[in-house]
Amino acid sequence: MERCAARRAPGKRGRGGPGRGPEEERRVRANAREYNEKFQYASNCIKTSKYNIVTFLPVNLFEQFQEVANTYFLFLLILQLIPQISSLSWFTTIVPLVLVLTITAVKDATDDYFRHKSDNQVNNRQSQVLIGGVLRQEQWMNVRVGDIIKLENNQFVAMLQGVPRTSKGQELPWRKHQGSPVLAQPFTSLSQQADLLLLSSSEPHGLCYIETAELDGETNMKVRQAIPVTAELGDTSQLAHFDGEVICEPPNNKLDKFSGTLYWKENKYPLSNQNMLLRGCVLRNTEWCFGLVIFAGPDTKLMQNSGRTKFKRTSIDRLMNTLVLWIFGFLVCMGVILAIGNAIWEHEVGICFQIYLPWDEGVHSAFFSGFLSFWSYIIILNTVVPISLYVSVEVIRLGHSYFINWDKKMYCAKRRTPAEARTTTLNEELGQVEYIFSDKTGTLTQNIMVFSKCSVNGHSYGEVQDMLGHKAELGERSEPVDFSFNPLADPRFQFWDPSLLEAVKLGDLHVHEFFRLLSLCHTVMSEEKSEGELLYKAQSPDEGALVTAARNFGFVFRSRTPKTITVHELGQAITYQLLAILDFNNIRKRMSVIVRSPKGKIRLYCKGADTILLERLHPINQDLTSITTDHLNEYAGEGLRTLVLAYKDLEESYYQDWSERLHRAGSTPEARDDHVARLYDEVEHDMMLLGATAIEDKLQQGVPETIAILTLANIKIWVLTGDKQETAVNIGYSCKMLTDDMTEVFVVTGHTVLEVREELRKAREKMMNASRSVCNGFSYQEKLSSKLTSVLEAIAGEYALVINGHSLAHALEADMEVEFLETACACKAVICCRVTPLQKAQVVELVKKYKKAVTLAIGDGANDVSMIKTAHIGVGISGQEGIQAVLASDYSFSQFKFLQRLLLVHGRWSYLRMCKFLCYFFYKNFAFTMVHFWFGFFCGFSAQTVYDQYFITLYNIVYTSLPVLAMGVFDQDVPEQRSMEYPKLYEPGQLNLLFNKREFFICIAQGIYTSILMFFIPYGVFADATRDDGAQLADYQSFAVTVATSLVIVVSVQIGLDTGFWTAINHFFIWGSLAAYFAILFTMHSDSLFRLFPNQFRFVGNAQNTLAQPTVWLTIALTAVVCIMPVVAFRFLKLDLKPELSDTVRYTQLVRKKQKTQHRGMRHAGRAGSRRSGYAFSHQEGFGELIMSGKNMRLSSLALSSFAPRPSTSWIETLWKKKGCEGSSAGSPSGAADKTLRV
Repeated sequence: MERCAARRAPGKRGRGGPGRGPEEERRVRANAREYNEKFQYASNCIKTSKYNIVTFLPVNLFEQFQEVANTYFLFLLILQLIPQISSLSWFTTIVPLVLVLTITAVKDATDDYFRHKSDNQVNNRQSQVLIGGVLRQEQWMNVRVGDIIKLENNQFVAMLQGVPRTSKGQELPWRKHQGSPVLAQPFTSLSQQADLLLLSSSEPHGLCYIETAELDGETNMKVRQAIPVTAELGDTSQLAHFDGEVICEPPNNKLDKFSGTLYWKENKYPLSNQNMLLRGCVLRNTEWCFGLVIFAGPDTKLMQNSGRTKFKRTSIDRLMNTLVLWIFGFLVCMGVILAIGNAIWEHEVGICFQIYLPWDEGVHSAFFSGFLSFWSYIIILNTVVPISLYVSVEVIRLGHSYFINWDKKMYCAKRRTPAEARTTTLNEELGQVEYIFSDKTGTLTQNIMVFSKCSVNGHSYGEVQDMLGHKAELGERSEPVDFSFNPLADPRFQFWDPSLLEAVKLGDLHVHEFFRLLSLCHTVMSEEKSEGELLYKAQSPDEGALVTAARNFGFVFRSRTPKTITVHELGQAITYQLLAILDFNNIRKRMSVIVRSPKGKIRLYCKGADTILLERLHPINQDLTSITTDHLNEYAGEGLRTLVLAYKDLEESYYQDWSERLHRAGSTPEARDDHVARLYDEVEHDMMLLGATAIEDKLQQGVPETIAILTLANIKIWVLTGDKQETAVNIGYSCKMLTDDMTEVFVVTGHTVLEVREELRKAREKMMNASRSVCNGFSYQEKLSSKLTSVLEAIAGEYALVINGHSLAHALEADMEVEFLETACACKAVICCRVTPLQKAQVVELVKKYKKAVTLAIGDGANDVSMIKTAHIGVGISGQEGIQAVLASDYSFSQFKFLQRLLLVHGRWSYLRMCKFLCYFFYKNFAFTMVHFWFGFFCGFSAQTVYDQYFITLYNIVYTSLPVLAMGVFDQDVPEQRSMEYPKLYEPGQLNLLFNKREFFICIAQGIYTSILMFFIPYGVFADATRDDGAQLADYQSFAVTVATSLVIVVSVQIGLDTGFWTAINHFFIWGSLAAYFAILFTMHSDSLFRLFPNQFRFVGNAQNTLAQPTVWLTIALTAVVCIMPVVAFRFLKLDLKPELSDTVRYTQLVRKKQKTQHRGMRHAGRAGSRRSGYAFSHQEGFGELIMSGKNMRLSSLALSSFAPRPSTSWIETLWKKKGCEGSSAGSPSGAADKTLRV
């Protein structure tokens, strides 16, 4: 492989060649490498690998020792090599250190192997480049800006083969395209390829069809077109003589915009995004095309968008780092105490024994002896923070991630999509979520659009009535409309109102024009697989639903070219000349086409959001507008998505003048978009209203049930959507976020800062009037004027907040964001409507900034990526809008309902397991290490160890590692069914009850208590004990064996008490570790090992002789009982006097078995309840079961309290309030009021 060309140096880009500043514009000349190379543009050669055979070992070790923990243990190893201060052999530290370094090095080497492999595959991939008038096979690494390359059908503009890996060595997700595997993720760190200017293609008029799912998440086909002057360059001989020069914008991250000009043959031609093929798109339905490389490598728009994802750490990680620093400080304090003791002992006592206990060479004073003793004890006591802690944590997290990946109950058989943990570092934080930020379309809803109703010329269609004239329910409806008269109708389309089809057949001109607009005003691509079998590829499901509706009612969109659209109107083929497409964007919120009919009449057709189009209608439409607005409100009230349709006739002279001005504006190099937008706005005024459409976006299965359960788990759900207010509100009612039982739903719609502030103030006043709560003796007004306000503390009733996008823009300003957060956090549910992707991220960031709470964002589209990356945890749904959200997420699955299992089962278990693991880990290591501290007072502070060096080496690697790993991976407090049935079990994680500074100190205290008994009981017994033969029992090795055996037994019994869910693996690891200890102990004191290594294993038969003494076993038994019994007694009393929630659940289950009949009656009683019928979702089949199931969750939680032996929830309520007040003192608004437990 040729050497990669050097990447340009910073500051050597731009129009003036080398030496200039940042690139202001790009100049690219076709077929002129020498000219283009003077600008030093980025090449396509990549090198993502970090090592080679020579540099791997030194570079990798250097990187690993950037970690503080590795450096710390290397420092200890160096100390152990100094004989004057080390009482331990070097292998006690180097064995675990080498083990950790080796595991990490193997992982890094594996990662780098795949990087080398992927680099070679990408750099050596063959592409067809036009060189010297001939198409040659060139490696991608040799492609340069200005080259002309040829692409073929189903080929990625940037293609990556092989199996690339992440930095953790995990395979990236793959998808099937046309039966062959291709990378589903734009692998931005590897495939640094090219953005192309389309020159010509195999299709007429230079058309080219592409799929951009990897760019914007949209799975539909899009069309790109070469400019007419280059579309004729169809063969290599013509392209070889093409020497046009492109002057365009510098590299940027705007995927939907491109501005440039082509200069060729003394003419200039404007270029736009419609002429570009961006890296990551796939060529579809096009045999071949030629493109000119404009941006390569890191300059491509996809690479410009590949900003670094924020590194996310859990709260337990942050706490653990703090605790490790505290432990290190404690270690230093112990070292200082023992060093001072050594100096005093040497000065007072040791000086008298210099004859037979002389100081080491170089030690001339008691002070210096104490100094050396300090470092010796730092070495001995370092096991309070063993290196195995970090490895064990990663192993446990990896196991939890596999459990999520393997969960069959989170597998979607319909889409063949399993749940996927795309990170291993956030699992336990899934058990601490307090705020969920959710997209609506595609997340709560299916994003499968169905044409439901419409309004045409003031008449509403789609309502079906029964014989009495009442609205027919879903089960009462007659047969759907029969479209058999239309051979091109889509058999899957259903409509229930026959009057609309009758209007079409009767020749209603308004209805005909309505469907004519739907068949013309769109960007849908049509593919006819066989005669009469049409397949539509739409940019959005909405657009596909509208075109399909027009198709079934007799206005069939058949085909398109760049300049024409062919429609079959009631069986007659009519071709319209397409004069212009005024495309949709998030600012315009509308789309228009200008067409010329076969009769020569020019007409503009427009569809868009009602808030935009109703302002652009001719005044003559006032009465019709009023009627249509009523219909729109009715449709939105039913949760339907609405669009307004309008048209305008244009004079030939006006159109010619407008078209000429548009062409000039498109050629303007500066402010081109602004000029074009003004011309679009000019022509889209004084339009005539045709009507409106209403599309139903059905709820996903299980959404109401999931939201009800998560709400009972004290998780607040905020919906952030771009839909209009009415639609979002009614979706809120459909999914039970909003209920009729709520005290009030506040709606904020202010257009100015003052209006928004006033509406927020009134909302807070209404809530305060309902409940005048006081926190720490301060009134609400006093709190509001504090440095940062706290959340309203105790609110009587349930409230919800709905806020529009323009109001939210004001609410997120610095001087109002706290007031907005105060009001929102006091509400049970929050819905933000008409919000932009940036506003979604800002809302999440606001809660993160001021709340001590874990946030989770969930979405399915590219517009949710910023929100997903901003939240503590990002969840992507693999839905209808591509995979951009999945690629940016930490966890992914296919349906919203799986979120409850992810949080309430996997998240809660991960948090529980990690907390129990850390508590036990710190306990066992303090119990192990502190024995050395007490022994120091009885050995003249000489840094003599209690245990032999092999036991010290193997304690954390062999004797105690596997049992705690088994508990950390497999433990459960209650079965998964109970976790789902009693969402209240989730709250300890939100309050961080299971592992915090208090729990840490309790574990440390238990470890110190155990170490005291572990040392002083054997010490006291051995002082006067004798063997069976009358000889003295007290010798150093016997004492070491006794203490070590007691320790292993005590910590094994302790982990047995801590284990709540026993598996065969737990039994094998716990009892197997005990068996391994005795096997290794007897082996190390055996004759065979002494003969092989006489200098290392000198104490032959000591273990056998010591453990043969009944006194030793009685001592071990006494030590174990005294260490364990207080723990057992405390847990028994706690279970009886103050049971935890899981204990209450287990007790409740026993009671429920005896009262099974009574519980059945309670479930039947839960069926009654309010049901809204004013929106479509309430009429779905099976919806009643979801409501009933939601009520069941309330009853289950009520049962939890009623069956508890004692009222034990007040302490959690107190903690919520305490947390809220602490948040106030810390300068952050907190949410204690709305965190009051619901049972």
